[in-house]
Amino acid sequence: MTLEDKKSIQTGVIQNLVLENREKLNVSGVLDVLSFDDQIVMVETELGLLTVKGENIRINKLSLDTSEIVVEGEIDSLTYSNKELDKKERWRIVRKNF
Repeated sequence: MTLEDKKSIQTGVIQNLVLENREKLNVSGVLDVLSFDDQIVMVETELGLLTVKGENIRINKLSLDTSEIVVEGEIDSLTYSNKELDKKERWRIVRKNF
C-alpha cells in the first residue's frame, strides 16, 4: 500500500494540487475562499487552510460545485495550516484580511 493510499483511507479525501511553472495552480477539494487580493489567497480545503502567496495573483476559475479553483500569478509559496477551522477562527481570518 502506498503512502497516498494510506492517507486516502485515513482521511477519506483525495486532494490534488498541480502547480505549473510557479504560474498556475489547480486545486481540488476546495470548500470556500476565505480571502484574496493580488498577493495572497486563503482557501479552505477538505484537508485544511491553504494559503497561496505571491505577486499579481488572481483567481481565474472558482467552482464550488466541482470543488476546484485555479489561481494564476507569480506564486512564491503554498502553505497548509490547521485542518479544522471553527466559525470564530474563519471570521477572524476574513475580517483581518479585509
